[in-house]
Amino acid sequence: MTAPRFVYGPVASRRLGFSLGVDIIPFKTCTLDCVYCQLGSTGRSTVRRRSWCPPEAILAQIKEAIDSGQRIDVITFSGSGEPTLSRDLGFLIRSIKKMTGIPVAVLTNGTLLGRRDVRRDLAAADVVGPSLDAVPAALFRRVNRPHASLDNRKVIDGLVRFRDEFAGEIRLEIMLVKGVNDSPAAIEAVKKALVRIRPDRIELNTVVRPPADRRAGALSAAGLARIRARLGPKAEVVASFAKRKQAPASGDLDRAILVTVGRRPQTAADIAAALGRHRDEVLKALSRLLARGRIRRRDHGGKTYFAGVRR
Repeated sequence: MTAPRFVYGPVASRRLGFSLGVDIIPFKTCTLDCVYCQLGSTGRSTVRRRSWCPPEAILAQIKEAIDSGQRIDVITFSGSGEPTLSRDLGFLIRSIKKMTGIPVAVLTNGTLLGRRDVRRDLAAADVVGPSLDAVPAALFRRVNRPHASLDNRKVIDGLVRFRDEFAGEIRLEIMLVKGVNDSPAAIEAVKKALVRIRPDRIELNTVVRPPADRRAGALSAAGLARIRARLGPKAEVVASFAKRKQAPASGDLDRAILVTVGRRPQTAADIAAALGRHRDEVLKALSRLLARGRIRRRDHGGKTYFAGVRR
């Protein structure tokens, strides 16, 4: 039986460069069930923290990836669920910092930052990327479909407290869904909250990969630019991945692809860039995996994405 993989990539991240993903939460275990989620609907909604995966195995896989010689710009806690649901998060971040000088980032929906233990666990990270998609309670429920115990006002208060305590960089992401949270009133409400939160950067994103709710649509480049202008100089639109050279991934290509697309849908170009392999070679491997039923194809926004198959 193949040992579980908690580390994937490096993947070509539009936000972070070549990002080595660390996935410490079971698939779709989250505090939210966002309409735009590229992983589909949440299977397990919870706000309870626990130890989900063995820390020693996670750290061993991170060291293996670092020693592989591939380019890694950042080590990122992200993947299949909400990383702050793990009680091991603080220990893992501190252990990685002892292992390497590569920056550590945590991508979080920010819903648990009102908890002191969560803020303490994140303190050792270099970058934290929380999200804030909607401020009015009704709109928060419509876009993010939160766990019943979550109060959006307390979520924002948690973001404010975290800013007061955190010495690293906060890159706050706003995911915009066309016709849902992109109105002038919705953006003005977010803007007022941002005055309190004081992030270092504001990253505007929209629905690119296939979403959980097929009705969740993307904003145009012009629409994103208008919102960026309204939010001021700290705001930026998340651009396409800047092509940088990656050392070819060693080992079995099929296995590397399965690990990568098992975390999020990706195009053939994304996979080739992340693995440092020629696009034709990747396309042949994708054809093999499709024929064997190991992956599935999804068309969205004029692009073809490949995703893992959950058994």
